[in-house]
Amino acid sequence: MKILVANRGEIAVRILRACRELGVPSVGVYSECDRRAPHVRQADEAVLLGPSPASESYLNIERILGVVQETGATAIHPGYGFLSENASFARECRSRGLVFIGPDAGVIQTMGGKTAARQAAIEAGVPVVPGTEALPDSLSDEELIAHAGEVGYPLFIKAVAGGGGRGMRRVSGPAGLLAAVEAARSEAGAAFGESTIYFERFLECARHIEVQVLGDDYGTVVPFVERECSIQRRHQKVIEESPSVAVTPDVRKALAEAAVALCNAVRYTNAGTLEFLLDAEHRFYFLEMNTRLQVEHPVTELVTGVDLVHWQIRIARGERLTLDRNKVGTPDGHAIECRVYAEDSDAGFLPSPGKITFMRRPSGPGIRDDSGVESGFEVPVFYDSMISKVVAWAPDRAGAIVRMCRALSEYEIGGITTSIPALVWLLGQKEFNEGRFDTGFLDRVLKDRSGESFSVLQPGETDVAIIAAAVSRYFADADLRTAEVEDVTLTPWRRAARLEGVRRL
Repeated sequence: MKILVANRGEIAVRILRACRELGVPSVGVYSECDRRAPHVRQADEAVLLGPSPASESYLNIERILGVVQETGATAIHPGYGFLSENASFARECRSRGLVFIGPDAGVIQTMGGKTAARQAAIEAGVPVVPGTEALPDSLSDEELIAHAGEVGYPLFIKAVAGGGGRGMRRVSGPAGLLAAVEAARSEAGAAFGESTIYFERFLECARHIEVQVLGDDYGTVVPFVERECSIQRRHQKVIEESPSVAVTPDVRKALAEAAVALCNAVRYTNAGTLEFLLDAEHRFYFLEMNTRLQVEHPVTELVTGVDLVHWQIRIARGERLTLDRNKVGTPDGHAIECRVYAEDSDAGFLPSPGKITFMRRPSGPGIRDDSGVESGFEVPVFYDSMISKVVAWAPDRAGAIVRMCRALSEYEIGGITTSIPALVWLLGQKEFNEGRFDTGFLDRVLKDRSGESFSVLQPGETDVAIIAAAVSRYFADADLRTAEVEDVTLTPWRRAARLEGVRRL
C-alpha cells in the first residue's frame, strides 16, 4: 500500500506521521501557497496540485487522481473537509482500483445526507430530533409555513448537504421564517452546490454529544467513550472534551448501543462519528453522522490510548478490529482540546492571515499540539483559519483544565493574531469549569461581554485562570463544597483574585 494524503495542514501532518510509523510509503499534495507547508516535508514525496484556490487544488478530483497515477499510489486518505465526505470521489477512487480510506461510497451518500441519515436512524430504532424530510425549493410559502408549524418553534433551518454551521438558521417564530429560508438556501447553494433544506426542532439547553466508532469489513463495530462538543460559536466547535460531565454510565451505554445499531444497519466501515443532542432529562436524539475522521479525534485517542489513524489504515488493509469494546468505552482520565485559529477575537473573530514570524509550541506532561504551521509560514486566505489543536490530558477534568491553561500560556505565535486570548478567557469562565453549559453557552457569554479586549489575557496574564482552576480542583477533591451550602464570601474565584493580587505586589 502507498497512500496519497489528499489534504493539507495539521491533519495531513497527522496522517503522514501515521504512515511513517506503520512503514507505509506516502505521497503529499500541495497548492501554490502551501509549497513550504510542514506537511510537504512530512511526505516521502510531494506533488504540486495547482493554484491556491481549493477548487483548483484540494477539491480538484481529476488532478488528485492524476497525481495518484503519476506516483503509483494505491490508496487515498482524504482526512477531513475537502473531499472527505464526497461520495462521488470515493466511488471514482474505487472504480479505478484504489483503496479509499473511509466507508463505502453508498454509505457516505446515505449518511452524508442529513434527511437520509435521519431516516436510517429511525429505521434502526435510534431516536431523532423532531423534523421534516427534505423540503424542495418548489414548495410554496404557505407549505413552508405549514411544515414549520408541524415541527414547532423554535426551529433550525438546515441544509441537507450542510455542515460546519453553513446553511443553518435558527427561527423563533413564523415572522422570520421565509427570510431565513431564503438566506439558508442561498448560503447552502454557494457552499455545497445544493440548496435543499429541512426543518428540525431546536432543543433548548441541549448538549452536543458524539460517539466515535470504528468498523471493519467483517461486521465488527466498536464504539468509543463519548466526546462533548457543546462549546460552539455560531454552530462551530471551539472546545471539545472527553468524557462528558453530563453523561451517566447508563446514558453512555445507551449511546454506544444506538451507535452500533445504526452502523450495523448501514454496514459502516472505517472511522466515523455519530452526533447526538442530549437534553436536560438525559434523553438523546440522533443529529447526523460524519463519515470521516473528526477534527477532535485526539481527545478520544488520549482517553483510550488508541491511535485512530493507525486503525483507519489497518482496516483499509483488510485487518480485523481487535479492540476491547469495554476498555475503549471507558475513559482513562480526561482530555480537552482547544482549536487555535488565525483570527482576531477583538474584531469579531475575523480571519487574520499573514506570515508567522515566531512560534513556540507548548509541551510538557499531558500536552499534545497538532499543528500544520511553523515559523516562517504564510497563513493563506484560501482555507479554514484553524492552524493548531492543543490537547491536554490529566487524571480528571479539573486537572486537564489546569494543564490546558498552562499550555496556552506557553503558546507564542508572532506575526499574526490568534484566538488564544479568547480561549484563555473561556477556560476561566465559572460555568465552564463547573460543567454547566449547553450548545448556546458560548454565544450567550460572548454577547454579554462588555467589550473589553481579549488581548489583556495574553501570556503572562493567564495565571489567574490557572490558579482559579487549581483552587477549584483542590476544594472539589477535598469535598469541601456541597450542593446545599455555597461559600459566597470566599469562592475559588475570589481566592484566585487575591492570589493574583499578592503576586503583583
